[in-house]
Amino acid sequence: MRRILTASLLALSLTAAGVAQADPVKIGVITTLSGGGAGLGVDTRDALVLAFKKSGNTDVELVIEDDAQKPELAVQIAEKMIQSDKVDLMTGIIWSNLAMAVVPNTVAQDVIYLSPNAGPSVLAGANCHKNYFNVAYQNDNFHEAMGQYANQDYKKTFILAPNYPAGKDSLTGFKRYYKGELAGELYTQVGQTDYAAEIAQIRASGADSVFFFLPGGMGIAFMKQYAQSGVGLPVLGPSFSFSQDVLPAVGDAALGVKNSASWSKDLDNEANKEFVEAFQAEYGRLPSIYAAQSWDTANLILSALAKASVKDKDAFRAALKEADFKSVRGEFTFNANQHPIQNIYVREVVKEGDVLTNKIIGTAFEKHGDAYVGQCKM
Repeated sequence: MRRILTASLLALSLTAAGVAQADPVKIGVITTLSGGGAGLGVDTRDALVLAFKKSGNTDVELVIEDDAQKPELAVQIAEKMIQSDKVDLMTGIIWSNLAMAVVPNTVAQDVIYLSPNAGPSVLAGANCHKNYFNVAYQNDNFHEAMGQYANQDYKKTFILAPNYPAGKDSLTGFKRYYKGELAGELYTQVGQTDYAAEIAQIRASGADSVFFFLPGGMGIAFMKQYAQSGVGLPVLGPSFSFSQDVLPAVGDAALGVKNSASWSKDLDNEANKEFVEAFQAEYGRLPSIYAAQSWDTANLILSALAKASVKDKDAFRAALKEADFKSVRGEFTFNANQHPIQNIYVREVVKEGDVLTNKIIGTAFEKHGDAYVGQCKM
């Protein structure tokens, strides 16, 4: 599916900030809009579109395409966007295996890529690049936070994640901070929907808790089956498995689950209040962390466009690196590897009226970077 959105057609009657960019800016957006992970990409797309719409900037054109969560398709789309569409910037990819298929070749062609989600360790470390900015996190970060949190109450945690780059980074991150014993460690199939065998192993393991990273439809399937199994051990996870886009499908089985994130709808800052209100008014639903990260990505781009032309790559990269925008996460800066330094919170799934959502119950890390910055030689 292909959509081209020109901001001039979407602009509200808001006055844009002074924009240094005189020529139209074309941004290629590759994201997942079909299949089991579609909810993640839809929130990413919708927040990006809304942020540019709210800005009133009439010089931005979004070229949006669906990768269907297929690396080979994402590669084809990226090449078309670079060679035929002549995009100035690229963003949108959700999944780390797709990012690894697309990003290295994109940045090598001197196209700046801004990640609104995927943060594989290799792109934070040895393969960092001046044209690659991650506006979300490094994959290990949220899992590190839950490893730290688990130390408070648990001594023997069972951990599992899908067998792809983000899944491996997930369990690596959890183990980096967790001091207890592992009751078991499993890598599942990407896209798996039947977890009977894994739940049986958890039941027999002697675990006192379960940590899992299963984004999108995988997490929905696991949680429903886990609740039905009656195993009953406390569940921990990153926000991806309990984000706003999946909670309605998981249902009350998610209540009380602790999860980690750099953002929550109840973060008390003006930018976040405006974002949550605008997103809910536009789309009739609460935003997820994918939407929050995408909103910040758009506003980072807008802040750089106010200072430099995207045609002047050195000046534009410098403007991006300044991160001179009001993040919905509050304080936000880039580390030397152009990955975030940010707070990471612990949230709990609660019910507000009939709506399942998250509330912050603590802070796992303040001004947290990533473990790979020392490997980056930029």
